[in-house]
Amino acid sequence: MKRLVTALAPASWGTTYLVTSELLPAGHPLFAGLARALPAGLVAVALTRTLPRGIWWAKAAALGVLNIGLFFPLLFVAAERLPGGVAATLGASQPIVVAVLAVTLLGERPSGWKLGWGVAGLVGVGLVVIRPGAGVDPVGIAAGLGGAASMAFGVTWTKRWGRPDGVSPTAFAGWQLAAGGVVLLPMTFLVEGAPPAIDLPAVAGYLWLGLAGGLIAYVLWFRGITTLPVTSVAVLTLLSPIVAALLGVLVLGQTLNPVQLLGFAVSLAAIVAGQLPGNPLTISKEGVVQRS
Repeated sequence: MKRLVTALAPASWGTTYLVTSELLPAGHPLFAGLARALPAGLVAVALTRTLPRGIWWAKAAALGVLNIGLFFPLLFVAAERLPGGVAATLGASQPIVVAVLAVTLLGERPSGWKLGWGVAGLVGVGLVVIRPGAGVDPVGIAAGLGGAASMAFGVTWTKRWGRPDGVSPTAFAGWQLAAGGVVLLPMTFLVEGAPPAIDLPAVAGYLWLGLAGGLIAYVLWFRGITTLPVTSVAVLTLLSPIVAALLGVLVLGQTLNPVQLLGFAVSLAAIVAGQLPGNPLTISKEGVVQRS
């Protein structure tokens, strides 16, 4: 049940592409990220009346930068400079990065099962979302990989540090959303200038991104990270591009060819298999890799 609840977070993030293209004013991706993060973070802090203490001021700021303040701009740069399918596929590399970081930062033994299904999930997402003739922009590629690495480090450090005793998941998410929003605030106005004109559909879009895709999603996400294996949680991020593609079919009338359907099946298999424990790898005295 915890996995299903946690999965709601990346599933809700998959709606971001549709909401942004259909409801929000064009050309203001950083403002969308700011509107998604800062108000939600301030509301969470106000509701819980809980502030970080001691070293947690620095930890909350670092996690907020990795998970939100740095991740959002890199994500938007990749989305603007690359076809959506390429950007989504680069983001889907996050489970692979987390699998490596779990060994180096958390001291977990390497798992060929987790790593293998992470690669399979990446391939599956690529089959679903990459279209023929997709362009390659070096800056966009770097931003996409940087965004995946930023969130992967954020997820792993969140797991390593845990959540302070007596602090609710809502307060914990609020700290990070607020910290990320504070980082985005000057960046947004320096890059994009004044906020765009906002009509009623845009208000609905920003409310959805701030509540469902922001506050609620990150409360569920950070609670899942602190209670579930970090590699299992990371694989759930594959749901985001899959949901985005599915909404394209259901809402925008797009179609899927047989190769894309195969990618769907591979991605879903990777998500399910990534929740299974698998067997870590060990190395014998003779240098032979073996399963424990």
